[in-house]
Amino acid sequence: MSEARQIVESGYDSVAERYLEWSARIPDDPRARFVAELTGRLDDGARVLDLGCGAGLPSTAALAERHDVLGVDVSAAQLELARRNVPDARFERGDMTGLSFPDGRFDAVTAFYSVLHVPREDQGALFARIAGWLRPGGWFLAALGCSEANGVEEDWLGAPMFFSSHAPAENRRLLAAAGFTLEVDETVTMREPEGPATFHWVLGRR
Repeated sequence: MSEARQIVESGYDSVAERYLEWSARIPDDPRARFVAELTGRLDDGARVLDLGCGAGLPSTAALAERHDVLGVDVSAAQLELARRNVPDARFERGDMTGLSFPDGRFDAVTAFYSVLHVPREDQGALFARIAGWLRPGGWFLAALGCSEANGVEEDWLGAPMFFSSHAPAENRRLLAAAGFTLEVDETVTMREPEGPATFHWVLGRR
């Protein structure tokens, strides 16, 4: 197990309920808008993989209203909350960089603020694997980091947490190299309890 994964796993195990309460205090989180962008392109019953599903709220729950959702997270504490919060979805524990699925298994893959916990040198390979898991024409919706952050924040909601990301231009290059055509490509700033935070939202088609 990599040091980064250990930090992310133990961090979220420690702050799972605190993170859920903290995220609910963000007044302008745009993910509902982007989830609607995705679900408007999917049939009922579409197979969706949610990477880094956390406690399942609000995104996994919204997806599970119409779709067949598998949520994956590295944190056992987060998954315990998710199973309680979203009984209509299925959940598995795992590191997104180590997952294995048949080619074309999913109609869509989502990753809400979770890829930024993957070392940036591994993100291009992850995008390529996600493309393989999608059927031709399938969709990848993600909120990516958009800074050059790469390391550990020692006190994030009371625990150490690893963050790693690229600038948007490099995100675009890596996604194109993985075989995605972007239909949505926006940098959006929202107001977290500690202040503004900006993320790179992408919706790509394989």
